[in-house]
Amino acid sequence: MTEQKHHHRMQRKKTLIDEKIAHAATERGVLLVHTGNGKGKSSSAFGLVARALGHGFRVAVVQFVKSRSDTGEEAFFRRQDNVVWHVMGEGFTWETQDQEKDAAAARAAWQQVRNYLQDPGIDLLVLDELTYAFKYHWLDLSEAMQDIAMRPAIQHVVITGRGAPEALIAAADTVTEMGMIKHAFADGIKAMPGVEF
Repeated sequence: MTEQKHHHRMQRKKTLIDEKIAHAATERGVLLVHTGNGKGKSSSAFGLVARALGHGFRVAVVQFVKSRSDTGEEAFFRRQDNVVWHVMGEGFTWETQDQEKDAAAARAAWQQVRNYLQDPGIDLLVLDELTYAFKYHWLDLSEAMQDIAMRPAIQHVVITGRGAPEALIAAADTVTEMGMIKHAFADGIKAMPGVEF
């Protein structure tokens, strides 16, 4: 491609993008969903936590299902002044094998979430692995979505987990599906600190 053709093509692209930017004038909190079978859903949400902190936001993280408190992200973010972090799960369902205990933990976590959904001082709320609470019917999806819809106007919410229900996807402003092409675990490589936790 000649320099002239490239320049002309980039000028057209710039015009289109500038028009889209000018059209996007609404400012409000957004609902983001990170789903799919690939790695990176929670990691991406924690990247947003770092970005939000860079802007001076106050952030709350509530983890469903997960029960370990030795992750690198928790160790790092707990040291930050503007972050509150709650690990509220009982562990992976194949480990707990106790549906009522898991459901009770999810209900307790949701009570904590409700507090944050009513707090205009929280700018970003991460609901890590929440989708499983819907998959296993520990929480009522329609009630949870109603709570989310009633949050402060500028509060952002990020939900992670596989198998996001269609109603949640429809309600979200941004949905990213992480696809798995290859994972080290399939080759017998154990979960490594700093990469998996």
